[in-house]
Amino acid sequence: MILLKAPLGAGVAHTLPMKNKRKYIGYIFTLLVLVIGYIGWILFGPTINEPEGKYFYIHTGSSYQSVKDSLLQKKIIPGTIWFDKVAKYLDFDKAIKPGKYRINEGMSLINLVRMLRSGNQSPVNLVITKLRTKEDLAKKLGNNFEGDSITVIKFLNNNDSLSKYNLDTNTVMTAVIPNTYTLTWNNTPSKIFKKLFIEQQKFWTEKRKAQAAALHLSEKEIYTLASIVEEETNEEEDKGKIASVYINRMRTGMKLAADPTVKFAMKDFGLKRIYFKHLSYPSPYNTYQNSGLPPGPICTPSIKTIDAVLNAPATNYLYFVAKPDFSGYSNFTSGYDEHMKFAKAYQQALDSVIKLKQQNQN
Repeated sequence: MILLKAPLGAGVAHTLPMKNKRKYIGYIFTLLVLVIGYIGWILFGPTINEPEGKYFYIHTGSSYQSVKDSLLQKKIIPGTIWFDKVAKYLDFDKAIKPGKYRINEGMSLINLVRMLRSGNQSPVNLVITKLRTKEDLAKKLGNNFEGDSITVIKFLNNNDSLSKYNLDTNTVMTAVIPNTYTLTWNNTPSKIFKKLFIEQQKFWTEKRKAQAAALHLSEKEIYTLASIVEEETNEEEDKGKIASVYINRMRTGMKLAADPTVKFAMKDFGLKRIYFKHLSYPSPYNTYQNSGLPPGPICTPSIKTIDAVLNAPATNYLYFVAKPDFSGYSNFTSGYDEHMKFAKAYQQALDSVIKLKQQNQN
């Protein structure tokens, strides 16, 4: 019998493919881990950049393409390939929701798309303090919301829009109580105004309504009177007394003769002094020319000022003038002669200050 020996190295030839196979599996596994890691980082990693101003705005009627282009242009997303995939998977490409969105540095792509898809926009805190005109309100709303100031002023000047609130273009600002209001950026002017009106209705509690009735004034008239008081002084202690002066003047048939109404009529709020030549300016808001209250407010008075009017003390005051010490407070009197003495003292003090300033300039 002849024994055949296996060729030298035959065993090695059978074991090498097994080692290579293991290497290949290791390479593939490593590559797979890297790919999964890369995709995971793209989707869940901190790949989103915070835009200038921190917020991203989607306007009403925007298309998916315009939103994507804007995100790319503002360098919020690094590319569109994965954004498209995530948007399609989460159906964001079919449901674009307008709004103001806070984009945080290092946000993930998944969280960004989820936020935009859900319409989870950041609220707008509208802070209203003293505004003098409808144009001031329109500008403020235009700066804080999607609609521009032109759209807002058209609404505020439209009696048809205001009639359902029992308001007109003169009394429209009585619906604005200075406060902080939380709304969404894409609210229309009509929705914003509805919010303001609802809050104004809440402001006029039964107690405040009863106080207004006791003064024989409507809520709009109280607001309008408060707007004059607001422009007359910053001193809380004097507000009620100034209100009593005007209430007494109305009851006795005197004209209000309020200087701030002349400034409002002329739309010249930089006037430091009202001269005789200003008093004849033709306007329904000029209370030197017209009896009673003006047809609407001359500013948005603070809640404190409105309450000061509602709680105005019963006095016999008919006149007031600033004190000559420039403390901000006023001297009050019921007699014209005494008032003129106070007025002369203030005028002399004012002239002295003006003269001193002129000397210093020279």
